[in-house]
Amino acid sequence: MFSAGLAILYAIETIQNRRFHAMTHATEAGSAAPQTPLLEMRHVAKSFGGVRALVDANLTLYPGEIHALLGENGAGKSTLLKALAGVHTIDAGDITLKGAPFRQGSTRESIEQGIAVIYQEPSLFPDLTLAENVFVGRQLTSGVLINWDEMARQSRELFQRLGVQLDPNARARGISIADQQIVEIAKALSTDATVIVMDEPTAALSSREVERLFQVATNLKNQGYAVVFVSHRLDEVFALCDRLTVMRDGETVGSKMIADSSEADVVRMMVGREVSELFPKLDVPIGDVVLSVDNLSLEGQFEDISFDVHAGEILGLAGLVGSGRSEVVRAIFGIDRYDSGTVRLNGELIPPGKPAVAMDKGLALVPEDRRQQGLFMASSISRNVVATLWKKLSQWLLLLRRREDSTAANWGKTLQVKYAELADPVERLSGGNQQKVVLAKWLATEPQVLIVDEPTRGIDVGTKAEVHRLLSEKAQAGMAVIMVSSELPEVLGMSDRIVVMREGKQMGILDRSEADSEKIITLATGGVIV
Repeated sequence: MFSAGLAILYAIETIQNRRFHAMTHATEAGSAAPQTPLLEMRHVAKSFGGVRALVDANLTLYPGEIHALLGENGAGKSTLLKALAGVHTIDAGDITLKGAPFRQGSTRESIEQGIAVIYQEPSLFPDLTLAENVFVGRQLTSGVLINWDEMARQSRELFQRLGVQLDPNARARGISIADQQIVEIAKALSTDATVIVMDEPTAALSSREVERLFQVATNLKNQGYAVVFVSHRLDEVFALCDRLTVMRDGETVGSKMIADSSEADVVRMMVGREVSELFPKLDVPIGDVVLSVDNLSLEGQFEDISFDVHAGEILGLAGLVGSGRSEVVRAIFGIDRYDSGTVRLNGELIPPGKPAVAMDKGLALVPEDRRQQGLFMASSISRNVVATLWKKLSQWLLLLRRREDSTAANWGKTLQVKYAELADPVERLSGGNQQKVVLAKWLATEPQVLIVDEPTRGIDVGTKAEVHRLLSEKAQAGMAVIMVSSELPEVLGMSDRIVVMREGKQMGILDRSEADSEKIITLATGGVIV
């Protein structure tokens, strides 16, 4: 069995190898005779009321390729794919599949024509077997009876085609998100799909599960399927895909071979500016110590964690998945209790396990999972923004709507949140705008120390730049920031110092001037910097 660190190293090495092979394949493909497109979407336009979601969108897919569809939140990717999935009917343009006009406006007809969409969160029936889920609504029969054995046999063959070993007679309840996605892909193959769309498929997967999904996608490509891969993670795009198409503001900016592209090129196409602008770190004089963490330990989670955070400083917490970073910041804020050690704010002891006290003293925590831990998804945007201010904005135990809306509007303007109405449920917002609402909720408390756990996970590169700008400005204003991140460019680009953790232990602290990717990975995997 690999340790967690070795598993991540294996995944990193494999991704790098795949990137090399993808570039080689793309170069060879570029010199080969041009193929006939499997799917063409030309000059597609779509409006919702007065909002033009698609203006001039184009997408061409060839058999036997993995094609990345990229763009910021709101660029039009989802609308374009929903037209392909039969959810929307386009207003202008045309779509052809296998050289024939594509029948629009029906999800069933879309499936029958060979289009399958694998969403980030699969929707299997947990109490049915995997085989039953593969053939749900299309059960195989022998006479008037369902042929359970044949469904299991065909499901096993489909899993084998994908290169995975799953038991078709096992119940779906409890299997991983990665395995659920594979069952959905098998279902698509059973309907004779030729175009398979993977919409943010790796967002909830571990590194080993990502590698397994990459192998499945590669197997599909090698069997002649066209795979559309939607992701905000450019490292994955360059590791897996053959070609890419970039959208911005409802239009297709361009399509390129991966071999002819760089991450800087793609970012420039997506947001219209240089990659260096993604990490707008300001040079800020570092002030006095604000937060002191001394020998913090929690059995089975972390031990002997010690560091200081200064006014104006962004302190990064880096490490592999499972290193204990999130557990440490949860303990500092008081969500989880710890066994020993101390947390002091301006020299004053913060009691363990009391987040309300931590908030009153000047701590704030933006959690890792905004949907489950950071927001009330069905509540309004304004109600979410002021969720930490109810006491301050209330009069006679009643929350005044005028104060609520005014406060929310001011923070929405400050953080450039894009919304229609403050009364809209926050679940209607894009992922990037939801993240801004979570930040607004905690910045509204005017904390001395802001802790952000994976602040840019699942949001597009343009919004990432805005979040980075905000953190840098808050540090310039004297706020102390602790930033947990799994993205090395983010850690290196935004941190003044970096605490590196491994399996609950603090492996070292690197200054900005000496830190680089190699040193962080070396410490995170138990190595020694020479």
